Amino acid sequence: MRLIVAIIKPFKLDEVREALTNLGVQGLTVTEVKGYGRQKGHTEIYRGAEYAVSFLPKLKIEVAVEAAAAERVVEAIARAAKSGQIGDGKIFVVNVEHAVRIRTGEVDKEAL
Repeated sequence: MRLIVAIIKPFKLDEVREALTNLGVQGLTVTEVKGYGRQKGHTEIYRGAEYAVSFLPKLKIEVAVEAAAAERVVEAIARAAKSGQIGDGKIFVVNVEHAVRIRTGEVDKEAL
């Protein structure tokens, strides 16, 4: 099993969710996060004062899949999340040793 963790721009969520649904992915977790990277933030004006915003809003998507499907899921996320601009995000793939569905007690592949 693999855990796919993707950091994307917030406005790309619907496209990514649709791409994953088309692959048969049944569930995912989305968390609002802030990040700092090559995008370097920007400046804003609030009540006449200019200030720097270093950490920009992003979304973290986590989805657990069978190892055989991981590459297709990564490709689908990358394709759907790409805008061609700096700050499009990153995708990480992590091995999952064990999973348990709390309600039923199903484990590993059946728990997905």
